[in-house]
Amino acid sequence: MTPLSFVFFDTETTGLKYGFDQIVHFAAIRTDADLNETDQFEVRSRLLPHVVPHPTALRTNGLPIARLTDQGLPSHYEMVQAIRRKLLSWSPSIFVGYNSIRFDEEMLRHAFFQTLHPAYLTSNHGNCRADVLGLVMAAAALSPACLSVPVGPEGRPIFRLEQLASANDIGHAKAHDAMADVLATLGLCRCIHERSPDLWQRFVRFSNKATVADFVDSEHGFFITEFFGNEAHHAPVVCLGRDPDQANGRLCLRVDGVVDRFVSMTDDDLRAELALKPSPVRRLRINAAPTLTALYDAPDQIRGGADLDEIEARARRVRDDPLFCARLVSAYVAAREPRRPSPHVEEQIYDGFPSPNDEARMVAFHDASWPEALAIVQRFDDERLRTFGLRLMYFEARSTLTEDLRRDLERTLSDRLVDDGAGGLTLEQALRATDEMLNDGQSDSEGLLGDYRTYLIGRIARVANYRAKQFSI
Repeated sequence: MTPLSFVFFDTETTGLKYGFDQIVHFAAIRTDADLNETDQFEVRSRLLPHVVPHPTALRTNGLPIARLTDQGLPSHYEMVQAIRRKLLSWSPSIFVGYNSIRFDEEMLRHAFFQTLHPAYLTSNHGNCRADVLGLVMAAAALSPACLSVPVGPEGRPIFRLEQLASANDIGHAKAHDAMADVLATLGLCRCIHERSPDLWQRFVRFSNKATVADFVDSEHGFFITEFFGNEAHHAPVVCLGRDPDQANGRLCLRVDGVVDRFVSMTDDDLRAELALKPSPVRRLRINAAPTLTALYDAPDQIRGGADLDEIEARARRVRDDPLFCARLVSAYVAAREPRRPSPHVEEQIYDGFPSPNDEARMVAFHDASWPEALAIVQRFDDERLRTFGLRLMYFEARSTLTEDLRRDLERTLSDRLVDDGAGGLTLEQALRATDEMLNDGQSDSEGLLGDYRTYLIGRIARVANYRAKQFSI
């Protein structure tokens, strides 16, 4: 059996919009099961020509535009290839970050997909994944002695990584630097690993989606802990079954109220009841490391005075009536708003998996010469892969493309810079946001925003001039 290892990782990006923003700095540390470091890795990328950074991201990350446009840095494709090689060499592992499942994982998936790699590396190859943000929130609620959690002026707990690290005497000299954030995340985990081993073991256990699936599918009832507004909310639930729209989704019914009343409701009334916010039906993802507690393990702060015998009896009644469970699932699915497909290829990552033939072409692409790679791209059945493949070749091997292909790509990519409806941040939008930050009196002692403003003004003029010459009718 392969020894257990962890990979702590973090990304710094040009913004928060999946598919349109990009990773510019990736860092990771691999540890053994006892959280002793065994290896580390760090890589940066220069800015893609069609990506416009948000000024808030630049100021948060402390990245001047001159550094992002440094031609001595690896290209985005070269960076992603280096990340993939390293992460595969570290697999299988448990991949861990801070707010990583909602953000860093998504950015990484889009980066892989847009460079013609399989998107789900951290949940394939025997890997598991977990999120330390949920762990520290659970620690504050279930084992408060293991961490010091700072409190804001309104009396609410603060779970920002920088403040948590400081409160627990963990070095974090350069917040929002990818490697510094990795080290801070690792430091928090070492505190919990040492001071609350039971909580740590539960965290590790539920990083495995098969274990989560077995738990929620077999337990008559359990507590789910969800986090809203930096506060933990605990609810006793019973699993109704799979989410028919998502293989990794499970739909669970709260059993801290009178559930028998749902039996006599009409279908319309039931759909209306389940559509309420918050809904009595809670959705969890078995591949997102949920915070779960068996009924018999629930401490007082989770139970909230609930009668566990009554909770379990309600849960059993629901589980023992599969027709009732199926009716609840059907009503809940019918009540939720349908997902609208996006017209932007950058937002279509979850619109289906590549076919086996296209998967084979993706592998072949990276080993081919550029002329061979172009032929492979043009044979993709999946239009998303053809779009990303041609775009990638434009960035990496422009001379390989025909004049017509280059012209079409230049029009599409420059549209991203000027068209408000193209999905990403435009140059003009970035300039307005930069001016707002400067006019609001926000500090710019290092001139980062001023330099970015100068860059944007120059780039707007160059792009306008280029489009007038190339695409005027």
